[in-house]
Parts: sequence; structure tokens; C-alpha cells
Amino acid sequence: MEKKISVVIPTYRRPQLLMECIAALARQEFKRDDFEVIVVSDGPDNVTKKMVVSWKHTGLLDIRYIPLPVKKGPAAARNAGWKAALGCIIAFTDDDTMPDKGWLCNIWESYASQPYVAFTGRVMVPAPEKPTDYEWNTAQLEKAEFITANCACTRLALEKTGGFDERFEIAWREDSDLEFKLLQHNIPIIHLQHALVVHPVRKADWGVSLKEQRKSMFNALLYKKYPQLYRRKIQQQPPWNYYGMVLALMAVIAGLLLQASWLSVTALVVWMILLTAFIKKRLTYTTHAWPHVMEMVVTSMLIPFLSVYWTLYGAFRYKVLFL
Repeated sequence: MEKKISVVIPTYRRPQLLMECIAALARQEFKRDDFEVIVVSDGPDNVTKKMVVSWKHTGLLDIRYIPLPVKKGPAAARNAGWKAALGCIIAFTDDDTMPDKGWLCNIWESYASQPYVAFTGRVMVPAPEKPTDYEWNTAQLEKAEFITANCACTRLALEKTGGFDERFEIAWREDSDLEFKLLQHNIPIIHLQHALVVHPVRKADWGVSLKEQRKSMFNALLYKKYPQLYRRKIQQQPPWNYYGMVLALMAVIAGLLLQASWLSVTALVVWMILLTAFIKKRLTYTTHAWPHVMEMVVTSMLIPFLSVYWTLYGAFRYKVLFL
């Protein structure tokens, strides 16, 4: 049976988070028979499958479970979802969000039967007044122009653009890639202020910012595809402070090996200045609790090296001159 809207949720082994998202969708003010929910597991996941089946048995939602045979990433999961969808509009959200009860109504009421159109809604990230660095970074989702936690496209728009690029293997830049495709195809993106999705901040382990640096390699892929849009909308210039810190420490080591104390001392002073500025920047809007301050000091020493490594790795992998 044809639906007005299909909601696609990629997930993988996070049934408790997914449960809260589905519960929020069950509270939608949109007529139950007019939308469906498609949960796409990024690889087989029996626990998630059983949970989705239990929701289907309640009769509160028209819900389906689709597993990918192997783990390919959220971009591939979303593609599998929208290609199997019955709706003329495909709405995307994440398994760790809670859509507002009027979310689907706002999307549908803004749709005027245009064949090619996309929508992007508002994301709210509850965070403490003095957040951690991770919480502050997550809260920046509220300023994003187009993210998969809260967007929708007509099926025709997805077919015309090809949907998500499955080379983005993790949850990073695949939403910007779709946004840039829409822009290049002159498909309008309508901002819906009242189509709200709440995105709580998940608990993070110590040093989570170090693990996050792996994402930098996918910046290279996005830059290769859309160099001008990348510089205009993502990053106007390379992170020269990172390169400066890496080169400064390399100069310290070179000075020690060459027994050129002037070089080592000068380079060490430059590194300390850049490092202090970086730590200060990360603490500007975040908590100054001592455990967090110490985490910022330690991770700020390591982040430039990891970021530069993954950036250059991405440039090599995708064969693009990118810094």
C-alpha cells in the first residue's frame, strides 16, 4: 500500500536508543496508515530484529526491519531503506534521536506535490550550561544546514541524485555529500523550523576526540567531489595550526639530532604557543572541571598528529591534493 511518508532509520546494535526513537515515532500526530517506519540494520542484528517485530505486533506502527548482509555503513543502510520504501517522501533520522510529535505533519504540510524537493528540519541538542568538549561539539548539530538526523527528500530527488555515496563508510560527511548533490542538481532544499528532532548527547568515553579524528579521511573524499562547495560551506582553509604543531615537534627532534639547540628551543616555543592556543579554544565554551581540563591538555597534544595522519591518508586513498 502506498504511503505518504517513509521514515528510514539506520542502526546497528543499539536497541535501547532505537527503542526511544521508535516510541517517539509512535506518538506522531500524523495518521498511522499514512506513514511507515523502515529500520535498516547495518549488518545482521537479532536483538534489533526482535525489537522491531515486537513493535509491529503492537499495531501502533507500520514498521519493517531490513538487515544488510554485511556492515557497510549508514550511507548504504539509508540507500537500502529508501529503495525499499513505499512513500513518495522519504524522511531520514538517526537511531539516537527523538522526533517531535509534529515532525511528520510539518514535513507533509510543507510538501506541495513538487516532484523534486528536499526538506531539512531543526535539531535540538540538550546540553548543560558548561558542557564537555564532546557535548559542545555535538551541540553544533543545531547549527547544521542539512543533516541526516532530520531531513527528507522526494523519491524522485533521491533517484535523480543517486542517494547516498556508500564510500562514506561511517557517519561523517555523507549528509553533506547528499546536500551538495541536491544543490548541483538544482533541487530546492526547504528549511522547516518547526519540524523538530531532539538529539540527546550520548555518554562518551575518555579521549573520544582521539577516535573522532579518523573521520578526517572522509573530508578528503568530499573535497575531491566538491572542492568549491567544501571550502565555502565546510572548511575555508586547511587547519594550519595542526600542521604547525606537527612541524614544530618534528623541528624539535631534528634540532636534537643535529645538536642544534637553537632550533629545538625555537621550535619548542612555537609548539607550546600553538598548543596553548588550541587548549584555550577548546575550553572557551566548555567546563573547566579538572578532569576535563586534563583531558583537553592530553588530547590536544595528540589530535594534530592523528588529524594530519588521517587527512593525508584520505588524500592518498582518494587520490586528491588535500590538506
